[in-house]
Amino acid sequence: MKRRAFLTSAAAGLILGTSPGYAVGLTRRKPRRLGLIGSGWYGKSVLLRFLQVEPCEVVALADVDRRMLAEAAEIVAARQPSGTKPAVYGDFRKMLAENEFDVVLVSTPDHWHALAAIAAMKAGADVFCEKPISADVIEGAAMLAAARKYGRVVQVNLERRSTPHLIDARDRIIREGKLGKVGLVEIYCYYHMRTSGNPPDETPPEYLDWDFWTGPAPLRPYNPLIHPRRWRSFKEYGNGIIGDMCVHMLDMVRWMLELGWPLRIASSGGIYIDKESKANVPDTQLASFDFGDLTVVWQHRT
Repeated sequence: MKRRAFLTSAAAGLILGTSPGYAVGLTRRKPRRLGLIGSGWYGKSVLLRFLQVEPCEVVALADVDRRMLAEAAEIVAARQPSGTKPAVYGDFRKMLAENEFDVVLVSTPDHWHALAAIAAMKAGADVFCEKPISADVIEGAAMLAAARKYGRVVQVNLERRSTPHLIDARDRIIREGKLGKVGLVEIYCYYHMRTSGNPPDETPPEYLDWDFWTGPAPLRPYNPLIHPRRWRSFKEYGNGIIGDMCVHMLDMVRWMLELGWPLRIASSGGIYIDKESKANVPDTQLASFDFGDLTVVWQHRT
């Protein structure tokens, strides 16, 4: 099959929504059949947390990196109550075709979220998807349409809404009016999250299907600076630091202050400091979100 032959029709005609208060069903006692697409560090972390809070059986895992996939299967077998090692797949489409799932976790790089989530919904599964939901607004709209078309529940992993001390802050400080009228909120990220370095391109390692990893993104030579984990520093695959961290902070502000959508958004920034790295997302950025009588200002510099 040609590299993108299966991609051209996946989102056509579809228009994800988060479901407020939905915690992927913490009341049903029959073990839920789980699948995981993307077995990196965060995918494994979330999957293992599911095993802690809800009766679950991890049925299958999919990843284009055979080394990470094998490690994840061993960890799951050691942690899940049945002790069963989940089936492993290099292609998530085959995983969805050969198994039945109650919930599928989508923990791929951002550029794969939409296609993987839509395929899981079409296969009859509810979806727990990492943030940000998609690479752009059109993909997000397609995910929303798929959730409605197939009658599935989709939750986006903005885990701070489940963090006890933040819930306490909202209830005991914000809702009790202890801050008074809020007109300006400033949110930041100064942690060094943008990768550095300029190593040469290489032949992909034998355990990695680089073509499938790239998927719907522009195909470029493999570089060890991209995979594993540092793909967020490349705009072909992620949304930069603003898409990785601002999404958390802004969601907290909207949730705690019960805000709707901003009326206007303005942003500026660029690569001002580390001009030698292969990374191509801004190392410095400002963004202003105008909510009418309240402004939220984001900034990062790394």
